[in-house]
Parts: sequence; C-alpha cells; structure tokens
Amino acid sequence: MTTLEILDNAKRVKSTVALMSTEQKNAALINMAAAIEEDKNSILRANKADLRAVRGTMSDVMLDRLRLNEDRVRSMADGLRAVAKLNDPIGEVIDEFTPPNGINICKVSVPIGVVAIIYESRPNVTADAAALALKSGNVCVLRVGKEAYLSARAIVNAMRKGLKKAGVSQNAVSLVEDLSRDSATQLMTAVGYVDLLIPRGGKGLISACVENAKVPCIQTGTGICHVYVDEFADEDKALNIIENAKCSRPSVCNAMEVCLINRTIADSFLPKLYNRLVTDRKENPVKLKLDEFAYAVLASKPYSEKAVDNDFDTEFLDYILAVKVVDDVKDAVYHISLHSTGHSDCIVTENDENAKYFTRAVDSAAVYVNASTRFTDGGEFGLGCEMGISTQKVHARGPMGLKELTSYKYVVSGNGQIRK
Repeated sequence: MTTLEILDNAKRVKSTVALMSTEQKNAALINMAAAIEEDKNSILRANKADLRAVRGTMSDVMLDRLRLNEDRVRSMADGLRAVAKLNDPIGEVIDEFTPPNGINICKVSVPIGVVAIIYESRPNVTADAAALALKSGNVCVLRVGKEAYLSARAIVNAMRKGLKKAGVSQNAVSLVEDLSRDSATQLMTAVGYVDLLIPRGGKGLISACVENAKVPCIQTGTGICHVYVDEFADEDKALNIIENAKCSRPSVCNAMEVCLINRTIADSFLPKLYNRLVTDRKENPVKLKLDEFAYAVLASKPYSEKAVDNDFDTEFLDYILAVKVVDDVKDAVYHISLHSTGHSDCIVTENDENAKYFTRAVDSAAVYVNASTRFTDGGEFGLGCEMGISTQKVHARGPMGLKELTSYKYVVSGNGQIRK
C-alpha cells in the first residue's frame, strides 16, 4: 500500500476514532496487549531477522536499542494495559466562564487528529505511540527505520488484530511500508492529512523533520544531558548518580553525556570518578574525554584522552563521557546554556541556594537536583509511556503523554444572544 493510500485511510477514520468512548478505547488497548503477547514468537522471529541484517554495522549499545526479548515484549503489552488505566483526556473541561453578555464559554480538550511518528531503531516505540495515540482519540501513522521494520511490522500486525477483535477500524494504527526517503518526505509535507508530526531519533532525523516539515512538527529530544557536581556535593551520591545516568543505558536520549565538576573539588573528585567509571567497571568501562585541567589530573590514564571542542556538543549514545572543570555553579550554568539541547540537566549539591539558582537558570525540559537524568521518561513520570521527549517550549515540553496529544476547542452556548 502506498504512503498516500495509508494517509487517506487514516484521514477517513479520524472522526470515528475521535468519537470513541473511553470504554471502547480501553477495550481496544486491552485486546491489542493480548494480541502482542499471543504473537510474541512472531515478533521475536522478526526481531532476530532485523538484528541479523544489521549485525556488524551497528554498535553494541545501538543493537541493544533494537533487540527484543520476552521481557521487552511483555513490557510493551503491559504498557498498553497501563495506558488503558489512565484517565481519558478527551472531553475534559479545561476552563469554563460566562462573560457579561451571558453566553457560556467552555474550553474542552479534543484529539489532534492524525499523528504521524517517524522513528528509528526502537521497536517498543511502535506500541507506545499506538497506545497513547488511541487513548487520546488520535489516529496513528508510524514510519520506522529500515533497521527495525520487520519488528515494527510484526508488532503492528498484532495490534491491528486486537483492534479488529475490539470492533475498531484497523486503520487507527498503520505502518508505512515504503522505507525510502520519499515516504518520510511525504509525511513531512502531507498537508491536509497529517495534523501533527513527531520525529523520534537522532539529530539528523529531527533536524530534517524540523527544517522540511510543512505540517506542524514537535522537536523531540537529542539529549546532550549534563550532570554538574557542585563544591557542596555529597560525592558518593554524585558518583552513584553519574554512573546511573551514563551507564544504565547509554543509548537513550536521557543518558548523561557531559560531566561538569567544580574546580574546588576537582583534584580529589576526578580520581574517584575515574575509579567508578573505568577501574571498577570490568565490562564496558567509560572512555573519558577530558578538558585540559581534568586531563592533567588523571595523567594520561587508560580510557582517557584530551577532549576536542565538539565533544561537548556530541550525543555519544555510548560508553563515552565528556568531562569539564568549571569555576562555580554560574560557570556550569553558562556552559550548559551554550551546549545543552534543552533535554535534561542535573546539579548534585547539598547547598539550597546553588540548587535554587541552577533550577531557575537552566532552561531545559527537565532540571534535576540530586537525581539521575535517566528519570526523564513518560513511564517514570507517571504518564504510562511517552510519545517522545519534547525539547521545545510551544504546545508540549518534556515527556509527551496523553494530554500533550490533545488540543482544545471552545464550546459556546447561548440563548439567542447577538453581538451589538
């Protein structure tokens, strides 16, 4: 089926999906979850085929993004069920008032319409996006990268079985079959068909969508995330946060990429950082890209090298960390203002004034005090799952859940009033 045919089918069912009751949507989600579990073996076979096709061309951490196993398939199904339990955002009265003319004005949340998602190598996004779109009354058109196509197709096929069993049009969730660049361009320029485009992936994909889209587009999260270790930090706490933020899953956008260290503690803290991230890690030690001060302290140890300028503007998505020594909290904030992508940034400190300054001055979607940046996630924020992490300020910011996939309209009721 061509991309235009898929979009036309999506547009045709837009109003039907928008008018579904909460009970209908929840039943569909539960049936979709059951179908994913029933088709587990087919999904895993498709994923193995995807993995075979890219092996040798993709790093281990990126392969981990692509890889599915029984637990991850079960998590996708559990995510659908979790979204079914969330409050339905559609029809919510956001505001209501009566001006002097006596008309009643009610501001009500409504679906956006047809939401297109272009994403790369994470098959679980397929289920998350479909769940959030359906629960918020939207139609979902998915376009995945070729490296994950077979996995995504198997997941979508299962979910469409669930939709059919629930009596819902299968066109509520569709997967673009054309993997050429033309199909991505078609989604970006599908005026009259796509009401919102959400790119989810690397810098190149997001930039291409933002620069070329003729439909409304949400800029999501390239994550150059910082952790600043203040002079008043609890150093053990800082090391735990840094290791989690960098190493728990380095291939995701909320992983830490830059560590800033206060100059007052740098001489003593840098060797501790090295021991935690390199010496103590028998598997996957972290390569450190060090500024001049930090490099001098660590004296050319293995897994350490001098940083170059663009290291502080790189989303490594790997066991690599850029390290810079800064004068104080204001210097840290200044560095972040120059290099952050507005995703997630953290200060580790026991000083309330420094924490307050950091949270007010850092202009990112999520700003942390004494906690890992890895928490920037729809599930961790209680949203069930997420459509992506928005790094812009208009319409949506941070993890995009159900409410971020709605718009609103004014319902105005009168009793024959006319404007004078």
